[in-house]
Parts: sequence; structure tokens; C-alpha cells
Amino acid sequence: MAKINRKEVDELVIVHKELAFEKEEKGKRADELIIANKKLVFQNEEKEKRAKELIIANEELLFQNKEKEKRAEELVIANKELAFQNAEKEKRAEELSIANKELAFQNAEKENRAVELRIANKELAFQNAEKEKRAVELRIANKELAFQNAEKEKRAEELSIANEELAFQNKEKEKRAAELIIANKELLAFTYISSHDLQEPLRKIQTFVSIILDKEVLTESGQNYFQRMQLAASRMQQLINDLLEFSRISTTELNFEKIDLNVIVEEVKADLKDTISDKKANLEVRELCSVNIIAFQFRQLMYNLISNALKFSKPDLSSHIQISSRTISGSKLMSESFSPEKKYCHITVKDNGIGFEPHFNERIFEVFQKLHGKEVYAGTGIGLAIVKKIVDNHSGIITATSELNNGAQFDIYIPD
Repeated sequence: MAKINRKEVDELVIVHKELAFEKEEKGKRADELIIANKKLVFQNEEKEKRAKELIIANEELLFQNKEKEKRAEELVIANKELAFQNAEKEKRAEELSIANKELAFQNAEKENRAVELRIANKELAFQNAEKEKRAVELRIANKELAFQNAEKEKRAEELSIANEELAFQNKEKEKRAAELIIANKELLAFTYISSHDLQEPLRKIQTFVSIILDKEVLTESGQNYFQRMQLAASRMQQLINDLLEFSRISTTELNFEKIDLNVIVEEVKADLKDTISDKKANLEVRELCSVNIIAFQFRQLMYNLISNALKFSKPDLSSHIQISSRTISGSKLMSESFSPEKKYCHITVKDNGIGFEPHFNERIFEVFQKLHGKEVYAGTGIGLAIVKKIVDNHSGIITATSELNNGAQFDIYIPD
């Protein structure tokens, strides 16, 4: 007998144990089978019932098969439609492929936008914080505005009362203006006639004084008195002439024409040739513009300004007078006096003379306004008043700026 392996013996023992266990289980299954057979008898009875129901169901199925045949025919048609749709889907698939590539590009762009959005969100957070601060400030401002509105309502009521008062005053002013026009006409006529009537006695005084000084034997004191009388009469005659000139500017007809200012300045230089030579003056005239003016009045204006610059030059320094002009828009002139839509000819007359103190900038254009004694500088104080009147006749503006011992500058703005 062959020698039995110990391992096989162990495995055989295990198999026998499993076989014994399986027999026990089979016994249990046999009992369960008896029970199952009883159930099967019951189920067979049920199946007979189901068979009857199945016959009915088969009849129903036959009907459904006929319906299915109809559905099959419809399905053939549907398949053809489906084939067409599949072809369309392939086309759509190709389009979708292109769209996917475009989508991939857009996704890449979206990522870029996302990075930008994160940066923007940080900026937005900062701005929101700032807005909260502004909101607090706005609440404070709203309270202030409410207070101001209440004040404005009070001012509005006061303004309404003031407007009524102003309307009354305007009516009164219109009456005064009408009266003033009549008075001015009478005054101009009186000034003109009186000035002419005063010329004759003054000429006689000057003539008789000249005869006495030439032919009569006088003491030194007497000669001094007569000379002073002659000088006073001469100043009086100059004053009357200046008043006549001022009156003539107010009453003459205003005939405007386009004139080259270079021509005007050259004429004035010719009139003042001797004075310019005596003063060893240098007139620097830059290219001047043409402007719509009253020729003889503007000649008088330039004459007065240049002769003033020569008169008030420094004794130890050659007079240097600069005359220039340029066209400028009213919108660039920072003043309510100028119309933004108009253009102006800006004329500048500047000298290096003795000048005057800044607080005389406005008063210098008043009639009889003299800043220096008649013993030092001759004149009646009407010259610049005439200049101002001429500028007014041209609807223009004139300003003067100066410092003592540092020259003077006159700026004239004439509408183009």
C-alpha cells in the first residue's frame, strides 16, 4: 500500500466534515422542498388562472401586434427621417468642432479676464471703502445742504423784496437818465460856447502882456508879475482847448472805418518828430493790426499816449516806448467785461518813464487828474480823460498799470 501523505489526510478529513455538513443541509433542503411542492401545487392552480388571463392577454397582444405593424411602417418613415437628421447631425458635429475650438480660445480669454477681474475686485473693494467714506461725507454735506436750502429760501424772499425795490429804482433811473441826456446836451452846448467866448479875452490878455513886456520899462518885480500873468493865461488857453477837444469827442459823428494802425502811429510820429528828437527817444513799433475805428479820434488817442510817455520820461535816461498789438478772443480774457464770442484788437503802449503809484491806476483817467505839479510837468490833466472817452466811443476797454520810477503800460481792447 502506498504511503499516504499527511497533508492529503488532513484535506480528506476537512472534505468529510464538509460532506457531513452538506448532508445536514440537504436534509433541511428536502424539508423545504416538501413545503415548496405544496406551494407549487398552489402555484399551478394559480397558473391555470393565469393561463385563462393569458388567453385574454394573447388576444390583446394580437391586437397590439397589428398596432405594432402600423408602428413599424411609421418607424420606417421615422428611420428615413432619422437618417436625414443624422446627416444633419454630422454637419452640426463639424460645426460643433469649430465651435469647440472657438470655445477653447474664449475659455483662455475668460481666464485672462478672470485674472483681470480679481485685480478689478480688489480695486472695487478699495473704491467701496472710499464710497463709504464719501457716503459719510455726503450725509454731512446733505445736512449742510438742507441748512443752505433753508437759508436760500430766506434769501429768495429777501431777493423778491429787493427785485421789487430794484424795479422801482430802475424806473427812477430811466427818468434820471432821460433828464441826464437833456442836461448833457445842454452842458456840451454851454461848454462849447463858453470855451469859444473865453478865448477872445485870453488872447487880448496875452497880446497886451506881450506889448507891455516889449515896450514898457518895468521893474524886475513888475516883469516877473507880467510873465506869471502871461503863463497863467497860456495855461488857461490850453485848458480851454483841451475842454473843447473833450467836448468835440463827445459830440462828433461816429464814422467807423477799417484802418491800419501802423499808418496812425506813423502820422503821430511825424507830428512829434521834434519832441522825439529832443528826448532822444526810441519808438519800437511792432507789426500792428488793422481795426475798425474812428480815424481822427484814434489818431488823437495815440498822440496823447505817446506824448505823455515822452513828457514823463526820466531826465537821465533815453525814453524807450514800445507799441504792439495782437488779436485775441474774448473767451481768453478772464473778465466779465469782455464778450466770449467776440475778438478784440489788444493794443499795448509801454514806456520806461517815471511811472506812477499803483493806486492811481483808475483815477488817472479822470478829468483834471494830475499826478505831478504844474511847475514840473506842463498839462491840464485832460489828455488821458480824452483817451478814455475815445476808447468808450469804440465800445472798448483801457487799463493802466505802473509802479513809481518803473515806467507805465496802457492796454487797450477794441472789438474787432
